[in-house]
Amino acid sequence: MSVLRPLDKLPDLNGATVLLVSTEDALLQQLAESMIKDDCASELRVHLANSLPLPSNVNRPRIDLIVFVINLHSKYSLQKVEESLNHVDSSFFMGKVCFLATGAGQESHCSIHRSTVIKLAHTYRSPLFFCDLQVESFRAAMARRLVRVLQICAGHVPGFSSLNLLSLLRSPQNPNPRSSEQCCLSDVLLPAP
Repeated sequence: MSVLRPLDKLPDLNGATVLLVSTEDALLQQLAESMIKDDCASELRVHLANSLPLPSNVNRPRIDLIVFVINLHSKYSLQKVEESLNHVDSSFFMGKVCFLATGAGQESHCSIHRSTVIKLAHTYRSPLFFCDLQVESFRAAMARRLVRVLQICAGHVPGFSSLNLLSLLRSPQNPNPRSSEQCCLSDVLLPAP
């Protein structure tokens, strides 16, 4: 399959599937494990890929959310994500794709400037999260947030759709990840127990 489309498969009423795409195998595995540990009402499936396109497989479930993980310490990571974007159907960018930049905490070691990934996310009209996946507490918090986004994208949260989520997660005038909309969104993504 050369282009990944969101409606290639029928939705699963009790399941939600996320595809994590990155060249950072160890970080992806740790993030996937953190997501699976999260308490989720849906059956959560996490698939990992170094890049797109995915191999043709009729048994692959419908993908509800694609997360492109960019390591700011690796230009190769950004290059593989940019190449993979060519294999994603444009309808996925209606709230079913997000970018996750990791490694911003050590700016002296970054080979990719934050503004580069902000511009990439803004170009594709997709949300961008910053998180240092090396730190377990940050990784666990991001996993909870991604599980909540996945549930919304899979249609398992009444009153929210991926398009609603997209409008809450981004601000066309200010692509800054610390905008006021991002702060207010924490109540939607991580409701109080």
